[in-house]
Amino acid sequence: MARSLRVQDITKIFPRSSRPALDEVSIDLSNGEIMALVGESGSGKTTLLRIIAGLANPDSGVVEINGEVVWNIGIKTKLPEDRNIGFVFQDYALFPHLNVKDNILYGLHKMHPKSERVKRLIEIIKLTGLENLEERFPHELSGGQQQRVALARALAPKPNFILLDEPFSNLDPVRKDSLRDELRAIVKESGISALIVTHDTRDALSVADTLAVLKEGKLEQVGSPERIYFHSTSEYTAVTGLTFFLYPHLCIQ
Repeated sequence: MARSLRVQDITKIFPRSSRPALDEVSIDLSNGEIMALVGESGSGKTTLLRIIAGLANPDSGVVEINGEVVWNIGIKTKLPEDRNIGFVFQDYALFPHLNVKDNILYGLHKMHPKSERVKRLIEIIKLTGLENLEERFPHELSGGQQQRVALARALAPKPNFILLDEPFSNLDPVRKDSLRDELRAIVKESGISALIVTHDTRDALSVADTLAVLKEGKLEQVGSPERIYFHSTSEYTAVTGLTFFLYPHLCIQ
């Protein structure tokens, strides 16, 4: 299967740290796949996300996007804006002075001519269920609506894949379940791969096809939730899998 992302043997060591933040971590993200990076605080999830996005550089390893190497020792690093990655930030980072339509159009500023931008805007508004909200400003939207705008902006330019950093952490717990289903449906219908960082096992179970479990900078196991439960390769993933299936109300904090 074709890959949107290949990360091989990524190591990152911060100054004055007693251990690597990431220790030879390798993951593959297939086209159309949703993967969740899960682990305790400090496990390396966000560091890996930043390296993939180009916001930080590893000390060693390879990052490959759509078959093209964008980071390796000895080659010129491809800048974040040239990696064609969509990013949904934890706080959504919507422009408060722009309405829904213009927030999404911002993600299409490189697409021309104008007729193509307008066509894509109409497509993405329909995909994300934002019809009749185009003229509203972020402060006039609910948390779930703001999330859909952020997702629409990230998906609009048809990126190689999208990165989502704790996408449900700012949402009302009462609506979380339906919003998880919404997000999964939108991403799947778009056909674009997604990599989600979360500490909440419920988010991972509800949205992801594949889980990548990190512990103290090391990749413990990659696989479906079912595989991690039935075929754990370490004591840590065994306990994690048990938590996933028997105690879904608990989270990896």
